[in-house]
Amino acid sequence: MADDALDEATLARLREELVRHRAFLRAEMESQGADPDSDDVAFVDDAGFADRGHSTGQRSQVIAVVRALRSNLSDVERALSKMEAGTYGICERCGQPIAPERLEALPWAVLGIDCKQAEGR
Repeated sequence: MADDALDEATLARLREELVRHRAFLRAEMESQGADPDSDDVAFVDDAGFADRGHSTGQRSQVIAVVRALRSNLSDVERALSKMEAGTYGICERCGQPIAPERLEALPWAVLGIDCKQAEGR
């Protein structure tokens, strides 16, 4: 269980950080014209763009940003769900505890550092 690796005060602090980060991500998505609860990205009809080519390039950038925000939001929500289930802080690949230092740096981590590095190879 996560309680073996993390004390209640640390878990509470990480939960607060995850909730704050979730609110930030949702606000950022909304500011980019995306609904955080949908896969759609809404655009105002080319407002403020001098030509269609520029508009298309700008849209591509916004879509990339929204995809990254949505991915991070999904990770944060997954971490919060794992907290509720009592499995937070356990590596999804090997089942070992994730180092508290890693969770402090990246509270939404679902893999320990060794498994994450192996994934990148």
